[in-house]
Amino acid sequence: MSLYAANVLVTGGAGFIGSHLVQALVANRARVTVIDNLSHGSLSNLAGCLRGVEFLEMDVLAPQSQDLLATHRFDVVYHLASNAYVPPSVEDPISDLHVNLLATFQLLETIRQRSPATALVYFSSAAVYGSPERIPVSETAPLAPISPYGVSKLAAERYVAVYSHLYGLKAASLRLFSVYGPRQTKQVVYDLMKKLHHDPRELRMHGDGSQIRDFCYVDDVVDAALLTLARGPLGGEVYNVASGTGCSMRDLAELICEVAGVTPRFVFSGRVREGDAQRWVADLTRLRALGYSPQVSLPEGIARTYVWYNQSVSSRGEERVSRA
Repeated sequence: MSLYAANVLVTGGAGFIGSHLVQALVANRARVTVIDNLSHGSLSNLAGCLRGVEFLEMDVLAPQSQDLLATHRFDVVYHLASNAYVPPSVEDPISDLHVNLLATFQLLETIRQRSPATALVYFSSAAVYGSPERIPVSETAPLAPISPYGVSKLAAERYVAVYSHLYGLKAASLRLFSVYGPRQTKQVVYDLMKKLHHDPRELRMHGDGSQIRDFCYVDDVVDAALLTLARGPLGGEVYNVASGTGCSMRDLAELICEVAGVTPRFVFSGRVREGDAQRWVADLTRLRALGYSPQVSLPEGIARTYVWYNQSVSSRGEERVSRA
């Protein structure tokens, strides 16, 4: 599907990943509508392209969002509006159920009833795998989520697949691994930079440093989302989205410290957060078959994110990360 002049709806488009996707869609000359309730997103994330989009401050569960699909006749919906992290789902699983699963179900049902020609790309999570028995993990690996977040994402994925197979909706799901980059104000990369900003002499971390994650720079995630729409069959299939390379938490911390120019003492808690797996590394065979190839290495991505972090700190009137 060509994006030129296509009508595209992005739910959660003012968020971290959503705003980067919106920028790419605008650059591809799509006609973009963004809905976001701004509970986690920010209009500042869209500062570089806001004039090129129609922005509606709206909850994806609101009745108006259902009417929107009927009146605008979108060619595609990128669905990112959700709880994007494991810890809030552990603290409030009911809210996670509503935001992640019920909102996705309502969106699917609205497309089925009012706009069946609309394609849907759903943003899921590697949390659906739980604690994989072996890595790298492929899309056919056992699915055994260990957090409410993983359960809600998996259930939403299943609805996407069933609506595609049963009702003929054009749809696919993207299982994102550990995404990072500018505008992300949570998760491990940002958290480590923030800790170093406040204390460059000591860095405290969860676990023992051996946990492994597959870190994917946000621009590569956007590329995967555009590629899925352009070349995927959209028959309810799922794709892992990652770099395909694992990195331990200790190695990540050392890389960030090297970029920041600091040499703190590492202190590990020995405990991991509830719902967190020990190892996640993706098998990208299925996505590579569409032509996907990650372009941003972890050192380059960390360097870019570090520059953004210090710029955001400076804009708030704080000092830059101290150097040893």
